[in-house]
Amino acid sequence: MHTMKRCGRAIALASLIATAVSTAAVAQTDEIQVYDASIAAVGVFNLTWHNNYVANGSNVQAFPGAAVADKSWNGVPEWAYGVAPWFEAGLYMPLYSHDRVGGFGFNGFKLRTLFVSPHADDRTFCYGINFEFSYNAKRWDDRRITQEIRPILGWHLKPWDIIVNPIVDTKYLGGIKGLEAVPAARIAYNVSDGWAIAGEDYADMGPIGQLQPWNREVQQFFAVVDRTGGAVDVEAGAGFALTNPTDKLTFKLILSRDLNKK
Repeated sequence: MHTMKRCGRAIALASLIATAVSTAAVAQTDEIQVYDASIAAVGVFNLTWHNNYVANGSNVQAFPGAAVADKSWNGVPEWAYGVAPWFEAGLYMPLYSHDRVGGFGFNGFKLRTLFVSPHADDRTFCYGINFEFSYNAKRWDDRRITQEIRPILGWHLKPWDIIVNPIVDTKYLGGIKGLEAVPAARIAYNVSDGWAIAGEDYADMGPIGQLQPWNREVQQFFAVVDRTGGAVDVEAGAGFALTNPTDKLTFKLILSRDLNKK
């Protein structure tokens, strides 16, 4: 009874957090994922292949020469290595996309350093922080160099998982005007050891010093199914717009495998 009460309170808290942080969502991107602080074991190489397809999205270029979201296919292989029980290093390369205006193209690469509480999957509460440094092609971003700072807060309340990523992006414009709030959140129910269903929310609230009003925000909710424990881990989902400026329908598929699992 006490466990059920704690789960109920945690779920209600997570719902409030998700509502608070989800006043906007991702637009066109190579990676649509909430980080839960799990990493590759020490000495293990992992390959995660991110793909998403914007079935019904914006026809407007975000800036001159940019790839157009509508009917675009975007993705990247993510190469990761477990350096320590608390540290994973990663490389995203090559970032790629295909859109109906610019065709197929490469969008740059990203370096990643992820620091977490060890053995996060076995903890009731886990945490971490991820740093990504991006080198962007002109078709992908109006700034050549950008960075993501992604704190990770997670609660494993069997069978529920609640994860919050209060992400901040920077384009190195100087001061607070170069910081953008792009949080994400996930609530998952583990149906069995290998299967989970989840709801995820992705947001782009705009520059921290100039947050957007509701009618100008972008917000997207994903219904997700996870399959783990086989030869390849699979995460698949469909994302739906919650506000008018948002891409109306996006599909994502993430495939992951340890290449030298011990």
